[in-house]
Amino acid sequence: MTDLTHEIRDATLWITFNRPQARNALTFEMYEGLADLCRGVPTDGSLRAVVISGAGGRAFAAGTDMTQFRAFDKAQDALDYEAKIGAVLEAVERCPLPTVAALNGACTGGGAAIAAACDIRIASASLKFGFPIARTLGNCLAAANLARLSALMGAGRVREMIFTARLLGADEAQACGLVTEVLEDEAALMARAEELAQTLGRMAPLTLRATKEAMRRVGIAATVEDADLIEMCYMSDDFRHGMEAFLAKEAPKWTGK
Repeated sequence: MTDLTHEIRDATLWITFNRPQARNALTFEMYEGLADLCRGVPTDGSLRAVVISGAGGRAFAAGTDMTQFRAFDKAQDALDYEAKIGAVLEAVERCPLPTVAALNGACTGGGAAIAAACDIRIASASLKFGFPIARTLGNCLAAANLARLSALMGAGRVREMIFTARLLGADEAQACGLVTEVLEDEAALMARAEELAQTLGRMAPLTLRATKEAMRRVGIAATVEDADLIEMCYMSDDFRHGMEAFLAKEAPKWTGK
């Protein structure tokens, strides 16, 4: 079974995270596959929209597959990882076609970051969105991720969400502007995603592309240096302990070291 699938239907590229047994936790290969698909979409009019969703009914994507973090043994590993994820998110943002994230169930960590990089987010009532890293891993988000989230939700809500490791439900996500619509269940969500893709396909493509790119440029204007913060978290004893505790389904004991 392919962990990332895609198909073209009615001028729409449908991309699906397909690891339902792992709640679609993202492998590095899945990240790269998503980026390649977004970079490779044609602009000749044969495609007009992209929809991203998760298989299995339980999750859009429940973060990065954390077993991959066990290989981190030096600061450069963490910096390379964040740079790689940053490049993937940039590829999603730079996709010349409008992107719709159809969010069902868990949408956390890397999955939440991908959703935030899309143009439009719609959700089912089962949505749980957030970055529970202060409770689980003890790592941090790159500054570009924080800037993107703050632009969508407001800086105060982003701080509170991350500081308390709280997951937002569908109604709150809609109230703060993170998602534009909440649908009853997965079937209604996917039907609405198809309808929305068809609507986008009828719009002037250059208007959509220019708007996407202008808003992306506004967002990157505030990019700041964050390598020291990434190194501090990913190279800490807390991160190593938090990762192993999470995988063992135990509560971590934080030391701040």
